[in-house]
Amino acid sequence: MIIKTPPYLQPGDTIGIVCPAGYMAFEKAAACVRVLQEEWGYKVKVGSTLGSKSENYFAGTDGERLNDFQSMLDDDEVQAVLCGRGGYGMGRIVDGVNFKKFKKKPKWVIGFSDITILHTHLYSNYHIASLHAPMAAAFNEEGYLNKYVLSLKDALEGKWAKYSCEPHELNRQGEAVGELVGGNLALLVNGIGTPSEIKTKGRILFIEDIGEQKYAIDRMMQQLKRSGKLKKLAGLIVGCFADTKDTERPFGATLQEIILDAVKEFDYPVCFEFPVSHNKENLALKIGVGYKLRVHPKKVTLDE
Repeated sequence: MIIKTPPYLQPGDTIGIVCPAGYMAFEKAAACVRVLQEEWGYKVKVGSTLGSKSENYFAGTDGERLNDFQSMLDDDEVQAVLCGRGGYGMGRIVDGVNFKKFKKKPKWVIGFSDITILHTHLYSNYHIASLHAPMAAAFNEEGYLNKYVLSLKDALEGKWAKYSCEPHELNRQGEAVGELVGGNLALLVNGIGTPSEIKTKGRILFIEDIGEQKYAIDRMMQQLKRSGKLKKLAGLIVGCFADTKDTERPFGATLQEIILDAVKEFDYPVCFEFPVSHNKENLALKIGVGYKLRVHPKKVTLDE
């Protein structure tokens, strides 16, 4: 598969900000807009869905969100599209997006969480790379110009990623080379059987999630396994599963044990607690781009 990598950004290029899923007040994106313009040297174009007048969960009707996202994809003045937030709603509109112009002139699409559906859709159908990375709200964090937000800047500028993290006692050692795919576990599972279904054979898969019950994580891992998505991986990266819950009657296994049980019959490397998550620790990862994963006793590295 030949992957199309969108052009990297230059000073003065324009980043469009849209909310194709959940509602986001403009005030919560104000810091992001300021930093992009005043500190990173980009222009910003704000879509109609950011700070929309919606009175429910979504940042507008399906039609309004679709039209706003479509406009940013097709706008020749916009070189990258940053999703303000995730939440839920991308799956309701992704099949209505017209990618005809985008295929000929791709641009970076940025986001995580619910935006996972868009990442897998672009990769599986059009072989176009995209960015699983911090969104607008990340710029509101105290000390917002941390290495995680700055990893987005580096990725947009075309700097090759060289990441590392501490080893975990349950890591499965080894090395793997392959195109990187993944995102939010729930969205990866929800995409199975749809036009946005993830391709995993020979790839390095990364997963993360938030607020799930242990039994639900086990169910999703088993669904990945039963559908063949875990069988021929090159490697598996497990990020943070924030706010994981347990039932009143304990499930009887840790998160790591749940995941290892799902991949126990396979022999590829597995690493835990990689900094990709719904929390601040969320490094920018280029979906569809080739990486090398090294899981060694004293260090884990992921190099583009």
